[in-house]
Order: sequence, then C-alpha cells, then structure tokens
Amino acid sequence: MEQIAWDDFAKVELRVGKILTAKPFPEARKPAYILEIDFGSELGTKRSSAQITHLYKPDELVGKLIVAVINFPRKQIGPVMSECLVTGFYNENGEVALCIPDKAVPLGSKLA
Repeated sequence: MEQIAWDDFAKVELRVGKILTAKPFPEARKPAYILEIDFGSELGTKRSSAQITHLYKPDELVGKLIVAVINFPRKQIGPVMSECLVTGFYNENGEVALCIPDKAVPLGSKLA
C-alpha cells in the first residue's frame, strides 16, 4: 500500500451532506441514482450520480446523511453534471454500502 503525506489527505474535502432527492438515472451505463445533496448554507446543494441501486431505494435515501468528496472537478456523466463523489464501501457482492455518520452532525462538517 502506498503511503501519502498528511498534507495530501488534508486536501481532500470529505463533508457531510443530507440527501434531498434521489431519482432513477435511466441514461447511466450502470444502474444509478441522481442525488441532490444539501451540504449546508456555506457549501449549498450539489448533484451526484451514485451507483447504489442494489442496496437502496430512492425513498429510503431522502433525509439520509452521507459523506462525499466535494472538491473533485465536476464530471459529466451522460446528461448529468456530477459535482461531488458520494462515498461508500463494496460489500462481498460488489454492491456499494454508503459511508454515513452514525450520529447527527451539522451539514457541511468536514471529516475529522
């Protein structure tokens, strides 16, 4: 495993957001949702494409806190401009389980 310097890690803006909407993304190559995520008044809302359809239904995602990288360049994914990367972990079946805080924290909080 390659080691990185603390300064490299500190550049990554991992922030907490709350999913406002989750809609199917039929144009995606792999099954995905389009998420609108609120990162608080300082950072605002951002859109993301997330391949999390195997473990989550859209209605159960709304209101969920997530952790996302918000300082990657925007990326065009089909007709959607993705503005952040929602984080998660692959389970034994290759499905993505979201990385989520287990307690309430303010929107926009940076990973400590």
